[in-house]
Amino acid sequence: MSHLLLEADSIKALVVIDTMQRFGIDHYFEHQITQCLKNQHSQPLLYNNNADDGHLYAVSLRFRLLRQRGFHVPADVFNRFKGENIKFKNALSEDIRGLMALQEASHLCIEDDGDILDEAFLFSTNFLTARLPHLDDFQASMVQNTLHYPHHKSLPRFMTNHYLKHHDLKKDWEKLIANLAIMDFNKMQRIYHEEILQVFKWWKGLLSKELKLARKQPLKWYIWSMATVTDPCLSKQRIELTKPISLVYIVDDIFDVYGTIDELILFTEAINMWEFPETKKLSNYMRMCFKVIHETTHEISNVVYQEYGWNPIDYLKKEWASLCNAFLIEAKWFASGHSPKADEYLKNGVISSGVPMVLTNLFIRFGYGEFVGTTDIEDIISSVATILRLLDDLGTAKDEEQDGKDGSYMEYYMKEQEGGSLSDGRQHVLDKVSLQWKLLNKHCLSPNTIPTSFKTACLNAARLIPMMYTYDDNHRLPVLEEHVKFMFSNIKENLMG
Repeated sequence: MSHLLLEADSIKALVVIDTMQRFGIDHYFEHQITQCLKNQHSQPLLYNNNADDGHLYAVSLRFRLLRQRGFHVPADVFNRFKGENIKFKNALSEDIRGLMALQEASHLCIEDDGDILDEAFLFSTNFLTARLPHLDDFQASMVQNTLHYPHHKSLPRFMTNHYLKHHDLKKDWEKLIANLAIMDFNKMQRIYHEEILQVFKWWKGLLSKELKLARKQPLKWYIWSMATVTDPCLSKQRIELTKPISLVYIVDDIFDVYGTIDELILFTEAINMWEFPETKKLSNYMRMCFKVIHETTHEISNVVYQEYGWNPIDYLKKEWASLCNAFLIEAKWFASGHSPKADEYLKNGVISSGVPMVLTNLFIRFGYGEFVGTTDIEDIISSVATILRLLDDLGTAKDEEQDGKDGSYMEYYMKEQEGGSLSDGRQHVLDKVSLQWKLLNKHCLSPNTIPTSFKTACLNAARLIPMMYTYDDNHRLPVLEEHVKFMFSNIKENLMG
């Protein structure tokens, strides 16, 4: 397999790498891929207008593969495809393959790129959408997949089945990669099944009639860990990460559904002091929840201490306090009828999303204690959290049939606008999501102090968010459920609980 990367002509090697990525097996060939792309990046005639490499498909594919691997490639390589009016040439509209590659490349945009990749996105989207009715079923499926699930913003393991079904495997090397992907999938499926059984066992041990829950979804909670931490060797980390994720959902239910404002104040005080609340002051289910949070947090801290010689308990306690303080602020807004400014709500909502709590847990579990709290780490976590908060609030249906006390960024933003339409408000939110993706890309694609494994985890978390919050009219998550059914074919639990 390696000779396909090192001995093939430049374009074929790029196509092989792209195929490996889409089948989710590129991690087996990290060294060869890096060396191949390093060679590509060092070529003096990298974007020769007179060569086949100057075609839209080749330039777009090379740009995406190099940039996502951390090589510096300026966005102005696409200026060659613009006409005298400084807009992309309409003649490119017939190049379906090139437009799909351009669409894929546009998703690696960072703020420093100016408008070039934003223009590339709009240009490719408009022409691909216009051509859809005129394509055969195979081409139409590929175009729709590109528009709805661009590679950079999708999870390869969730997309492998779709790629197998809708990709025409004609060449021997493609069939070889597909067979390897199937074997890899079968191996990972066995690992995931063993992990989810352990999660179910842990969850069953927590169940108590006194622990009130609006959602009982251990499979859904585990999917966050499974999607975020992809290394086959990190089973323990996936299982352990599912625990704080579960607790964030449970505490969210307590604040949104069950607790009175007086109870929530007492519960938050207990979390801040990190001391068991007095028996007579709190409901039994709240004391039970605090006990589980306390025990689970100390268990994780002990594991980190044993493996890395550093006890992170103070950082984890601080994250729990920040989360509950943010939840309490929202509860007080609701109880008093106060409508915060949209930016005020979003700043607090980034914390109440639970993302800082969960990703800080993961960062510490990875053993990167010396970087906890640094600006780079806080910024990358904030980008993921903002994407989640905005897309969660944008939801096209009520969140999982809860009768909760949630606010919404869009709701507060629209109150500040005079005469603004819902479509304008929705576009404003999507624009803010796009900006956060540019910031996230900059954190993940540029040299900095953030460990690579954590960058990948943050990207994966952001990739999963749309699947977790795209509800249909029946309060279901059809896209996510389809992938989960494929990944966990012998698990009978309803994903939505």
